[in-house]
Amino acid sequence: MLMCGRQISLLMLPHFVDRERELEFLESIYRESGFNLVVLYGRRRVGKTELIRKFIEKKRGCYVLLTNESVRENLGYVKEGLAKALGKDHYRILEVDSFYQLFRAVEFDEDRIIIALDEFPYLLELNRGLLSTFQKIVDEILSRTNVMLILCGSSMSMMENEVLGYRSPLYGRRVRAWKVQPFTFDTVYSIIGDIEEAAKVFFTFGNIPYYLSLYDQRTSLEKNIRETILTKGAPLYDEPLILLRQEFRQARTYQVILKYISLGYRSLGKLCSATGMDRSNLSKYLSTLIEMGIVEHVLPFGRRRGGIYEISDPFVDFWFRYVAPHRSALEIGDVDTVLGAFRSDQDRYFGHRFERLVLELLERKTFPELAMYGEFSRWWHKGEEIDIVGRRGDSLLLCECKWGQRVDGKELLNRLREKASSLHWDEELEYALFARSFTTRPEGAHVYSFGEIEERLSAAAKHD
Repeated sequence: MLMCGRQISLLMLPHFVDRERELEFLESIYRESGFNLVVLYGRRRVGKTELIRKFIEKKRGCYVLLTNESVRENLGYVKEGLAKALGKDHYRILEVDSFYQLFRAVEFDEDRIIIALDEFPYLLELNRGLLSTFQKIVDEILSRTNVMLILCGSSMSMMENEVLGYRSPLYGRRVRAWKVQPFTFDTVYSIIGDIEEAAKVFFTFGNIPYYLSLYDQRTSLEKNIRETILTKGAPLYDEPLILLRQEFRQARTYQVILKYISLGYRSLGKLCSATGMDRSNLSKYLSTLIEMGIVEHVLPFGRRRGGIYEISDPFVDFWFRYVAPHRSALEIGDVDTVLGAFRSDQDRYFGHRFERLVLELLERKTFPELAMYGEFSRWWHKGEEIDIVGRRGDSLLLCECKWGQRVDGKELLNRLREKASSLHWDEELEYALFARSFTTRPEGAHVYSFGEIEERLSAAAKHD
């Protein structure tokens, strides 16, 4: 489902990737008779448009991209779509002043038809009352038809609160909703085809389909970063800022919060001091970022309070580490300085993201022999840290993740056992080690190099 930008080697694969569940959800509704209302939403660039287009392919229906121009202009776009889908050219010149009048004027037959209105929040920005208008259209007109109406949007706050929320005029109707999620690493690996390259791309370009579509496998990672992210005017140069402006009225406040998290102010107290915000307001902003999938609150194993905040979205993490602090240099074209900063910090950054990747793989049950563990967290105390802690009843799984080649597995396991003694856990302990490669593979631990991880991912793909 990689939306086309440049025609690059990666896009020699099918454009539509890993949206089988979403397609089946839509197909199952399409197979029903009578009216259906579907709300499809998700982050900017996550691939909603391509999903809808793939679904409508070879079906009777219309896809209409709404804009923020004016209600009148959008009326014209919808008239054009309906005229084409229903084969009624005169619908293009219908003299109507509202969406209600338009849908009253349309003659729907008994055959199934899809009407997909993309970027629906633009209409609500032009006129908040249009949501009540659509409720009236649904109740008085479409409820007696065989129409499948899809309302789609990228503004997640507006879609969740105003379209799906309990105060929405549509609340209480039979609305089927689906939040389109970013890719998992499994999908990124299936696209790239090489485990180490996939990890590096995942850590820098992230997991949004459009971002990945810009990555050119024919050239180096650094050149991709230079041309697509760090160069002024490049496709992803301002992407997180655009995302925040689209989603929030107080985009600058969210930008400041992400900036300080990236700089290491990760506890609520430190963030309050750095941003000058009180705890109550700051907590609300952080909760919103968590709901969007940009930030995560991490509690150490065995604790219910406190914890730290981290940027969970990989591309946003990369951008705030290497683009945001160097905007002055990048604005005058000094990309080499910023690339140098990334190059010197690369292993540390990749190590941090590698821990999160292993956590994702564990949660997705990529390793059958560890699949009984859940409730994954981290542990830290007085300068000591265990990367991942999983639990199964009274048993714990302790994991160490090293972004390194030729790691001494015996030494790593001994060090992990020393840290485990600080947990004061009297029940069973199991150990797992993860690295790009090992020089020694100790007994008494599960050991996973990139080779083993790749084998598990390939086996899981065949099973699916």
